[in-house]
Amino acid sequence: MISLLTTNLLGAMTFMGMDIINVPGLVEMLLRFILNMLMVWIIVQFFYYPKSQRRDYYFTFLLISVSIFMLIFLMDGSKMKIGAALGLFAVFGIIRYRTESVPIREMTYLFFLVALSVVNGMAAKLSLSELIIANILFIISVAVSESNKLAKHVSCKFVKYDNIKLIVPQRREEMKADLEERLGVKVLNVEIGSVDFLRDAALIKVFYEGLDNEANTADSLSAMPKDYE
Repeated sequence: MISLLTTNLLGAMTFMGMDIINVPGLVEMLLRFILNMLMVWIIVQFFYYPKSQRRDYYFTFLLISVSIFMLIFLMDGSKMKIGAALGLFAVFGIIRYRTESVPIREMTYLFFLVALSVVNGMAAKLSLSELIIANILFIISVAVSESNKLAKHVSCKFVKYDNIKLIVPQRREEMKADLEERLGVKVLNVEIGSVDFLRDAALIKVFYEGLDNEANTADSLSAMPKDYE
């Protein structure tokens, strides 16, 4: 009597012609998943989170990476994989983030981690060493980009300034000194925006030397929020 439960030459257990467990495929999926999660966690934990301290994006980056990896790995056809990954990123950008102003740094990390998960999920023809080197190159790219040696870290704030007598170009140094005393930072440059002479106030953009671990998110604001007007 022919047994209904057999094992083929590739190590996959089958039942009546259907795979029950494919040991090599399962091992490959687990190894790639662990590698992908390790790389994503390193990038988010050691490069993104120390500056932003945003737990909501921390959560988002990890789960999106898991979702993209599993979807790409389990789908057949490389063209379909790439199209699905880019399509999902477009859906995230249109649906999830249309009601919220997402800083450019967060959007960059999101696309970066999606690309990393796609590479780990679809690189079936790459050897393990090639895959590890590719992931290391991703991490090196983030480390170099986040390094203050590559570019000087400059932060900015929007300030509703009340001493409009100092906004004239001839008194710019006095204005910087006044802002440094009030804000407690080293002011590098000041840009003058709208001026309200009736209220003796002006909207200005202050550029200053930020801390090494401080994320610059204020420059995503184009005007003073209405609650503070």
